[in-house]
Amino acid sequence: MAVRIRLARVGGKQKPFYRVVAQDKDRARNGLYLELLGTFDPRKKEGAQFKKERVAYWLSKGALATERVSKLWKQSQIVK
Repeated sequence: MAVRIRLARVGGKQKPFYRVVAQDKDRARNGLYLELLGTFDPRKKEGAQFKKERVAYWLSKGALATERVSKLWKQSQIVK
């Protein structure tokens, strides 16, 4: 099973809000996920929050992050 760390949209119409999740790469964007790793609110300046220990765990297990999640980590200085 290949695991990806990606965004899952949960916000309503015109109110975007995302969960950062570890999910099997073949699942739907908003489908069942393995673990919730953080949240992202693009309407706020400091909108990204992460569980740093769990992010490190999934990366050590070989999970790959999407491009957008990688950018969020760099902005939040989680992963260099």
